[in-house]
Amino acid sequence: MKHLPNLLTAARLALTPYLFWLMVRHEYRTIIPWFIVIAVTDVVDGFLARRFNASSRLGAYLDPIADKVLLSGTFLVLALTGAMEGWLAVVVLGRDVVILAAAAVLYLSTGRRNFPPSPWGKLSTFVQIVFLCFQIGYLSGIAVAPAVAALKWLTVALVVVSLGDYARRVAVSH
Repeated sequence: MKHLPNLLTAARLALTPYLFWLMVRHEYRTIIPWFIVIAVTDVVDGFLARRFNASSRLGAYLDPIADKVLLSGTFLVLALTGAMEGWLAVVVLGRDVVILAAAAVLYLSTGRRNFPPSPWGKLSTFVQIVFLCFQIGYLSGIAVAPAVAALKWLTVALVVVSLGDYARRVAVSH
């Protein structure tokens, strides 16, 4: 049981390139169940790690990497294949690049290694996942355009708010 959370995270990471391949091939109906499985494993691995005190240093690094690879890659692949507006991918990926750059500067200047996620960042990530599910659902003819549009703008708003929150937290910590 101790290693199950890390195995689920590794499985999620291993499945991600297959998902990208399906996106490139525009096989959106096939993606939906896989995307759901990946999202569920993300929730389950965190729950198991907390519930059974199976948290590990590897898991602490691997889980956010798996999340970022999945989300950033999905935004990027959908934008590059024309299945989503490119500017949206730039906004989402740009936020992540700014946060990573700020974390690197903090680490290099202060040696600080602890960069806990903010509640706004977690909400932003959750809404990005929901948006991508609806976007893929729309591309497969399941979801309706008004829901996708509303989630797209909510995603943009939360990206901006969460970036502002991270900037505020960095400013306060100095």
